[in-house]
Amino acid sequence: MNKEEKTKVIDQLVERLNANNKIYLADCSSLTVEKVNAFRKVCFEKKVSVTVVKNTLLKKALERAADSKLVGLIPALKGETALMFTDTANAPAKAIKEFRKKATKPALKAAYVEENVYMGDDQLDLLASMKSKNEMIGDIIMLLQSPIQRVIGGLEKKAGESEAAA
Repeated sequence: MNKEEKTKVIDQLVERLNANNKIYLADCSSLTVEKVNAFRKVCFEKKVSVTVVKNTLLKKALERAADSKLVGLIPALKGETALMFTDTANAPAKAIKEFRKKATKPALKAAYVEENVYMGDDQLDLLASMKSKNEMIGDIIMLLQSPIQRVIGGLEKKAGESEAAA
C-alpha cells in the first residue's frame, strides 16, 4: 500500500469515526476464515458493520477524528483489530456474546458508546445489558400506559358494579 492509498484509507476511517458514536474494537485473531465469516453473518443480522483494519492506520484516524475522546481507544490497538460500527449501542456486544457461545473469540478490546470509552473484555456484559434507544422508548411508553390502564380498569370495574346493582 503506497502513501496515497494509506491517506485515502485514513480519510475514510476518519469520516466513519466522525459519523458514528457507537464504535467497537474486537480481537478476531486465531479465528479461521470460516469462523470470521460466520461472525460477520451474525453481525450483519444485528445491523453491525465489521471491518478489519491495520492498527497504524486506525491510530492515525483516531487521532484526527473530531471527537477527542476517541484517542482513548488507542491503547487497545494491539494485534488484529476488527472495527465495528452500529446504530444500536448494545448490538455489537450482543453479537460477540452470541458468537462466543460457539468459540472463545472474538474478544472485546474496547468500545466507544455515547461519549464513553470502555476498555477490555470484562466490559462486554455491561455493554450487552445497555438498553437501546428503542428499548428505552418502549419502557417509557409502558410506564406512561400503566396509570392509564389502572384508571380504565377501575372505571370498567365501577361500571360493572353499577350494572350488577341495577
